[in-house]
Amino acid sequence: MSAVIKRHPLVAFFVLAFVLTWAPTPVGVFMAAGPLVAALVITAVVDGRRGLRELWSRMIRWRVGWQWYAAALLVPLGLALGTGGLNVALGAPGSVIRDLSISEAVLLFALRLVVPIFSPIGEEPGWRGFALPRLLDGRSPLGATVILAPLVALWHVPLIFIESEDLPPIFLLTTVAVTFWYTWLFVHTGGSVFITIVAHAAEGLIGRKLIGDDGWSGSDETHWVWLYTVGWCAVAIVLLTFDWQFWRARTPSTSGAVHRQPVVSS
Repeated sequence: MSAVIKRHPLVAFFVLAFVLTWAPTPVGVFMAAGPLVAALVITAVVDGRRGLRELWSRMIRWRVGWQWYAAALLVPLGLALGTGGLNVALGAPGSVIRDLSISEAVLLFALRLVVPIFSPIGEEPGWRGFALPRLLDGRSPLGATVILAPLVALWHVPLIFIESEDLPPIFLLTTVAVTFWYTWLFVHTGGSVFITIVAHAAEGLIGRKLIGDDGWSGSDETHWVWLYTVGWCAVAIVLLTFDWQFWRARTPSTSGAVHRQPVVSS
């Protein structure tokens, strides 16, 4: 088994991540930490302590420049509030946005940064810490993301059917679009998983409130879900259009070794 995993680490990672997450779904539990656990297990088997140290270094790589923190926070928060405001302009109740609690949002953001049962810390060490560096091995960021994005979206499918989660199916497209955003942040910051954890913690933070128990319902909820999805698709298109050279740049092959730090595109 160890030899098979070493020959096919990416396949082993995805299989384990899906199994760990999907196995408890029949009882209504979605194990968001599946990618994190899978990354730790497969890294330990394939690259040993050296690989685990490298994974950890990416997870705590926080010295990336203030502009990347600004982007990681302002883009998802601005997109949620902007599409929310547009939804109000289209007739949705404005009280949903006015009643948002800043202190509650700050607390939830902090928890999403450190608690593995939440998506950011449960997912990012797997998708961006383990899978993306290996997919970038000899591929362009575009090629790597085209492979990763549908797999991440597929991983979220059970959330559509779990009553307590009730994920709108169109959000699978949102997941594909936001994966391009995370790749762009990850590579431009020299392989910082920490910055993608920050961005992931901000993304969905406000949206959960806008369509939660105290949020919009019915057609107002549907309108915002579509606006939010279109917004993230627009972000992905803008990144692809205005940074096309970055997306087409092929990274050097590092086959047979722990993946080196991604090249930062200027």
